[in-house]
Amino acid sequence: MRMLLLKHVTKSRVFLSPLFTLNNPILVSTTYCFCSSSSTNQSLFSVPRSASLRGIDCLTADEVADSFKNWFRSRNNALFDKIYDILGTQLDGNLDQFASHYATDLALSQLGLRLSEEFVLQVLYYGKDVLSCLKFFDWAGRQHDFNHTRVTFNAIFKILSRAKLMSLMLDVLQNFRNHRYEHRARFNDILVIGYAVAGKPEVALQLFGRMRFQGLDLDSFAYHVLLNALVEGNCFDVVDAIVKQIQVRGCENDITHAIMVKSFCKQKRFDVAESFLNGLVSSGKLLNGHAVSILVDALCKNKNFERAGKLIEELQATGLVPMEHAYGVWIKDLVQAGGLDRALEFLQDKKSLEGYVPDVFRYNTLISRLLRENRLEELCDLLLEMKENQIVPDKVTMNVALCFFCKAGMLDIALELYNSRSEFGLSPNSMAYNYLINTMCGDGSIDEAYLILRNSTNHGYFPGRKTFSILTDALCREGKLDKMKELVIVALGKNFMPSRETLDKFISALCRDRRIEDAYLIHGELNKLDKAATRNTYLNLIHGFIKSNKGDIAARLLIEMQEKGHTLTRTLYSAVICCLFDMENPEIQFFKLLEMQLSRYEPTCQVYNFFIEGAGHAKKPELARQVYEIMRRNGIEPDLNSEVLTLRSYLQSEKISDALSFFNYLLEKRGKIGRRLYNCMVVGLCKAKKADVALDFLREMRDNGVTPSIECYEVVVQLLCSSKSYLAAIDLIN
Repeated sequence: MRMLLLKHVTKSRVFLSPLFTLNNPILVSTTYCFCSSSSTNQSLFSVPRSASLRGIDCLTADEVADSFKNWFRSRNNALFDKIYDILGTQLDGNLDQFASHYATDLALSQLGLRLSEEFVLQVLYYGKDVLSCLKFFDWAGRQHDFNHTRVTFNAIFKILSRAKLMSLMLDVLQNFRNHRYEHRARFNDILVIGYAVAGKPEVALQLFGRMRFQGLDLDSFAYHVLLNALVEGNCFDVVDAIVKQIQVRGCENDITHAIMVKSFCKQKRFDVAESFLNGLVSSGKLLNGHAVSILVDALCKNKNFERAGKLIEELQATGLVPMEHAYGVWIKDLVQAGGLDRALEFLQDKKSLEGYVPDVFRYNTLISRLLRENRLEELCDLLLEMKENQIVPDKVTMNVALCFFCKAGMLDIALELYNSRSEFGLSPNSMAYNYLINTMCGDGSIDEAYLILRNSTNHGYFPGRKTFSILTDALCREGKLDKMKELVIVALGKNFMPSRETLDKFISALCRDRRIEDAYLIHGELNKLDKAATRNTYLNLIHGFIKSNKGDIAARLLIEMQEKGHTLTRTLYSAVICCLFDMENPEIQFFKLLEMQLSRYEPTCQVYNFFIEGAGHAKKPELARQVYEIMRRNGIEPDLNSEVLTLRSYLQSEKISDALSFFNYLLEKRGKIGRRLYNCMVVGLCKAKKADVALDFLREMRDNGVTPSIECYEVVVQLLCSSKSYLAAIDLIN
């Protein structure tokens, strides 16, 4: 069974809710018995009978999914989605800029929008893409039945500011100043607002000074934007002066009070802020709660939770201050500080005593943390509570719900919501995509998980490292290498570096499948990002090209492998060199590899020996001798290994006369031959079935006081016996 049983839900208040009716089916107690079934007609939950559930035996996956889809549709943002679809549409690249703008303008005009300040603000704050917001702002300002106001200008300035597009914002302001005659809103007010929101309070103050010199003045809205910017910019010496200007003009209101509290808090004058609030309450002035929430938030960020909690209770007891906003900030700060249980307890108390219902943002704070802490029962309770209280879900809510169904093992419901996402504007975030992909991989739905990931990349998301590893491992395990290849290339194109283990598995799988070119392509992408492959990856690639008789590429990889700091073995070098001799122009390829090696690294005896041995294995003793002589000409004295390997190369090719000639050369050079060279000569002669010559060298060894090795005796005796020279073998043994 794929479903996860959630226990102890009988203790939860939610499952006694009258929401459980046949016409409004919802997610039910996780003490219910899940049944594994892909059929929507089978019962998903076994529901215990109660007064509110009499007559209902079970809820199906379809019923639960439909219930949540209906809830999600309550957002009713289809028009906003349509607007941003038009604004975000990539038109034909062959169209010039004018034609592209005309097509966008025409599409927006055909929607028949009734523009107002409120509607424009709703559209601007709904959008997530700054460019699309700017395009809509520009389009709205060019419509004959609408004029931008200071409020709409302030909105677009804030959007640019939050996106940290200060240079663009300053360009907009400069353009606004250069085209003053085109704007019917209060020109100077908008400039002051713009520079204030752009984080340039000093420029805003200069403009304000010029206005006053010309006999002009700001209105209440612009005054408060300027005052807030001065507080944000820590220009506290000017704040009091602006406050006095606001008071003199009779513009003081609850916004003024909130900004003043913020000013005190930024200066950490919490006592002054609290006294200021108490003074307002004592004087009977009405507060809207925002000033209280600012102080509560500042106290919490200063780790003074007890004082913040006491302040909330004291002000709530007066009955003169709306506390909903302060409650929300208190819940948020508790959760962020790790006090989730305390936040939930506070919420339950305020709901039962005051009927407090948090807004969607506070609910989102709670359900997101519950999801992170894997507290699925309580998360389920709050989701149902949001439905019951008719809280309109936003994208965060929907993504958490999607993750909840994945984490609770209800993949069918999660997929139904995902596949219906266009109906209610659900845009899965990276966390939701990760949960979906992980759950589907665990369920064995690898192809479906891959399609979801591909869709996520089209929407600008890419999975986390763990999710990527899970999916790629599954694709490798299932042998779906084409999909794996596409996925890795997309990842590298996004500068996302898969783990070494993942890439090693993939390249190894491609090599095993004899898709060595694809493996080399992935390796090339790694090199572009200056990421070193593992030694095992290089070995797989080199052996793969050797099997494909592409020794030139294997040789390049051999050099590259050293550049990346990996050690080589004689066996690997020999294998590559032997492969080179199966290609066209083998000698050219051989010396090309030698040249690359010597030009990149300091020549050593060991490196030359690799080439001598490789040539010997390839039965090219003349090349082995050339390397031996090159070694001497380059001022490196051949060591005993060099001499043994060169001698062995002649013997392996059964060029006995050349072997004897080289042996005599060594005898003349050294004056005395040691045991290793004699052993090499005897063993090589025996393998070439030259028993008489081998016996002569064996006797010569003993006559010269050199003790033959056991191997020498063994190979000579074996050769004598194979030629039925038993008496000679016995004499040798004796």
